[in-house]
Amino acid sequence: MNGIFLIAHAPLASALRQCVLHVFPDSAGDVVALDVQPNMPPNETLAQARVMLAQSRSPSTLVLTDVFGATPCNVAQKLVDGVRSKLITGVNLPMLLRTVSYRHESLDALVSRAMVGGTQGVIQVAVTAPQNQAKRNVNDQEQRHHQQ
Repeated sequence: MNGIFLIAHAPLASALRQCVLHVFPDSAGDVVALDVQPNMPPNETLAQARVMLAQSRSPSTLVLTDVFGATPCNVAQKLVDGVRSKLITGVNLPMLLRTVSYRHESLDALVSRAMVGGTQGVIQVAVTAPQNQAKRNVNDQEQRHHQQ
């Protein structure tokens, strides 16, 4: 089973982990989080991340970060090897939930699942407020007095 390592600006990594544990309480051992503090030097964050990754009991790990080019992502890029660990940036909750759901698949398959989950989780929702709905023609013969 793959491990999932969240590295993000504080407190996002921990918050995302808590959301996952709300839905998948059995995944506590598979999902770890590192909140990158604003005053912590990147080399200290990298050292902490290496320790956390080494303590992982998973043979392979998917590392998820929040923003490309920011400290969490830069640290993660130095951490992953591309074989036993892979990196995706732009983590969101739908991506993470999909990742946890399929953590038993191969690491390459998990990367694909995560990418699809992340993109499919971004949806524009239509506004359906009554003031935005078309008015019914007054000559409409069909009377509707019940909710549909």
